[in-house]
Amino acid sequence: MAADFLSRLARLGIRREQDLLLHLPLRYEDETRLVPIASLLPGQSAQVEGVISRSEVVGRGRRSLQVELRDDSGAIGLRFLNFYGSQVAQLARGRRVRASGEVRGGLLGLEMVHPRYRLVEEGAPLPTRLTPVYPSAAGIGQASLRRAVLQALRIHHWAETVPSACLEALHLPAPMAALRFLHEPPAAADLGALEDRSAPAWRRIVFDELLAQQLSLRRARAARADRRAEPLRDAGLVGRLLAALPFRLTGAQARAWREVAADLSAVQPMNRLVQGDVGSGKTVIAALAAAQAIGSGCQAALMAPTEILAEQHFRKLGPWMAAIGARIAWLSGSLKESRKREVRERVAAGEVDLLVGTHALIEDSVVFPRLGLAIVDEQHRFGVAQRLALRGKGEALPHQLMMSATPIPRTLAMTYYADLDVSVIDELPPGRRPVLTRLVSDARRDELIERVRAAAAAGRQVYWVCPLIEEAAEDESVATRGTAAGDEAGKAREAAAAASGNGRRRAASALKQREALELQTAIDTHALLQEALAPIPVGLVHGRLAAAEKQAVMDGFSRGELQVLVATTVIEVGVDVPNASLMVVEHAERFGLAQLHQLRGRVGRGTADSVCVLMYRGPLSPTARARLKTMHETSDGFEIARRDLELRGPGEFLGARQSGVALLRFADLERDADLAAAARECAARMLEGDQATVDAHLDRWLGGREEFLKA
Repeated sequence: MAADFLSRLARLGIRREQDLLLHLPLRYEDETRLVPIASLLPGQSAQVEGVISRSEVVGRGRRSLQVELRDDSGAIGLRFLNFYGSQVAQLARGRRVRASGEVRGGLLGLEMVHPRYRLVEEGAPLPTRLTPVYPSAAGIGQASLRRAVLQALRIHHWAETVPSACLEALHLPAPMAALRFLHEPPAAADLGALEDRSAPAWRRIVFDELLAQQLSLRRARAARADRRAEPLRDAGLVGRLLAALPFRLTGAQARAWREVAADLSAVQPMNRLVQGDVGSGKTVIAALAAAQAIGSGCQAALMAPTEILAEQHFRKLGPWMAAIGARIAWLSGSLKESRKREVRERVAAGEVDLLVGTHALIEDSVVFPRLGLAIVDEQHRFGVAQRLALRGKGEALPHQLMMSATPIPRTLAMTYYADLDVSVIDELPPGRRPVLTRLVSDARRDELIERVRAAAAAGRQVYWVCPLIEEAAEDESVATRGTAAGDEAGKAREAAAAASGNGRRRAASALKQREALELQTAIDTHALLQEALAPIPVGLVHGRLAAAEKQAVMDGFSRGELQVLVATTVIEVGVDVPNASLMVVEHAERFGLAQLHQLRGRVGRGTADSVCVLMYRGPLSPTARARLKTMHETSDGFEIARRDLELRGPGEFLGARQSGVALLRFADLERDADLAAAARECAARMLEGDQATVDAHLDRWLGGREEFLKA
């Protein structure tokens, strides 16, 4: 295989020849039979063969190539809107052509627009198998991909790696039989079963993928059991912190803390996720864990994905750490270089017990002499490599605590977190009031502004969140992400764009353009509300503000000096203003469910009745309608997460898009729940047996990328 072709394949994640075996088709074309032209119907996809009876270029300006193809039964038009001069010569009168595509009704009768075609001799044999269509990228044609895949099928033979006892009940074919069927399905194959992945061959591939994931995660857990971390045993600081807190732990918090404390005191490194709904009180668990680490003479680090959230943690944890005599510091990219250097020097000298910050914590210049605990908040918002980098900051392996306010559905947790222990805080602190959610068309904007005025006049505070521009273009595609075609085609496009310099430049330019649009929307909304609500003070906060300006606005809102805060999604997490009782989310149809739930969680933190208004603009896509319906029907974060999983698939829950490595390419956890359960049982059985077989299975599926599943 030529080196330049191999480099192009790398854009699709194909780095070894055997990876071609798992580059499976998006769909199939049936070129095994010809349909008489006279029997065609509009909307039908079909293949026809005939002789060109007319071919001409028509129109001025935007011209088109129009061809009439005739067989013994009738004629059909072939129309090409984009064409080359060579095609005009190729599709000349008298040529025999085999064409396939969707049949449409045209002005002059039935036609195919931009059909696939090739010149043939009379009596040319038809294929005996369905024709696969693969995910592709620039410079890689379907014919080249098919040849490469078929060559790989001839060269490589995958021996069976799964014990027969695991396969018997599932009635699955051998791996090579499954792969050959999927790459070269016979003409009689059930096309529907291939497309919905219910065919036995597809189920074998899905099972093997789930099995590889379970083997990798279980081996990671076993490897962690063999490694040693410094046991962090309480030296009295935890008790002092509990006594200093202005509240008592809820039952769920107390249960989660007991689980974390037990892990910290063990010599096996903790690897625990604490998940709970918005406002359930996860931060206090992080504080107690930090106290236990500090009391053992170690340092702790807490990394959050945004500066606002990280600074909120710093401000909340500051008084708690002061109460136990612990030294806390703050580090972010926006600090002056002299200040960052001072903080780094204090950390390296062991003069900081708890360092709180953003991605700045994982820079090479940050050195912890005794890092005993790494805490990652909103862990799914970080890339895999970033989470691994923080864990690698200690000289010895630190204990790791992850937190997420995006509850993980049970099936997802069981499948993806086989190497994690999970604690659930499923109880809100006393006093948290339910938030009423209303859906309002943007045609009623003026009414809504008057509602905001009334809330401000009553002494309440209001958030007005502006739309997330980048979701707008994705809205229609979200519904297709869970499908085979949508998912794989999206990955192929992303891989191609990421691999090319032009793609990166276009992506960066598009991102800047979207950010500018989002910023301008916030500025315009702020100006409109300032005028409409005068003299009520209205503030503005967005991601482009300098850190000091951003914090000044947030402080003014927290102190009640600003009654209305116009914001982009920088206030999505971590903002706690009990007097805020009204949340308006503009263009709510552009937001994901997890974001809408997080934003709604910014209100309802005080004693007043709170309302979240989701203002939308029609017409709504089916996906957007489903999101808004969910928000209106439930405030249960776990139910919202379950429905979000149905809509989006698992990738976004887990930070997969940031990792650069697809967590699951073929499996669907809702559809394949039975296979996921069987894979968990089989993985446990295999890890007790021949490790060479386990290695072969993992190499086949992960190719040395196991580390990314361990973060």
